Amino acid sequence: MSGLSLPVEVLLNEARNIAREAGDAILDVYETRFATMEKDDRSPLTEADLAAHRIISARLRELTPELPLLSEEGRDVPFDERRHWPSYWLIDPLDGTREFVKRNGEFTVNIALIQHHDPLLGVVWSPVLGTLYSGAHGVGAFRETSAASRAPIQVQPPAPGHRPRVVGSRSHGNDRLLAALEKLGPHQLVPMGSSLKLCLVAEGAADLYPRLGPTSEWDTAAAHAVVSAAGGRVVDLTGAELRYNTRESLLNPEFLVCAEDPQAWLSRLGLDRPAA
Repeated sequence: MSGLSLPVEVLLNEARNIAREAGDAILDVYETRFATMEKDDRSPLTEADLAAHRIISARLRELTPELPLLSEEGRDVPFDERRHWPSYWLIDPLDGTREFVKRNGEFTVNIALIQHHDPLLGVVWSPVLGTLYSGAHGVGAFRETSAASRAPIQVQPPAPGHRPRVVGSRSHGNDRLLAALEKLGPHQLVPMGSSLKLCLVAEGAADLYPRLGPTSEWDTAAAHAVVSAAGGRVVDLTGAELRYNTRESLLNPEFLVCAEDPQAWLSRLGLDRPAA
């Protein structure tokens, strides 16, 4: 039993609708000369983040008043309080704010439902690209666009002899990643912003996504749910699945997203580490 007041399928569909509504509010700002501020960690914040946060928070509280909510724009919940949450919503109202500011369209609305430290369901909506990814444990993973109906997706192991397709960040590359990719050998680099990087693996458009740099739990949770529902893996550098709300820090460890056999990929990249 999930212990939730509504079936997972209902929650997933409502989360899709809420993400789209938040996306409309984001586009209202995106089409104007918006102001940009700095958060405490010096990352950018816009009027769009705050508008989307208000919409998502209000709608989720109406939908599931029994569930707490943790958002990038409402993150100040002490660990002593949230450690007791068996289930909660984890959202990033606008993931990829740097891409938003650059106006390249590669930003998303992320809504995830976490249960017992694992992502139960997730929705990733790209309002400019018009693409929505969604997935839930026991339900499956899906991709839909403005031009096509909802279709199931699943990860695709790389074909033998083909160059691995590696998805990477447009805004957060580093020397360690370049060194790891050199060890991997010939490969095709697929640049992408925001949580869409994980979704490319989920739909079989990329083989792996190594993230060697800081991310927060709200950056990955929704897309992690999609990857898992599509049959893929999101693991730390020891090969253990990423988990959520297990410690005071909300920063993720470095991680790898792939279709299968993460230890083999970690070894090829020179990133494999023993478990602590």
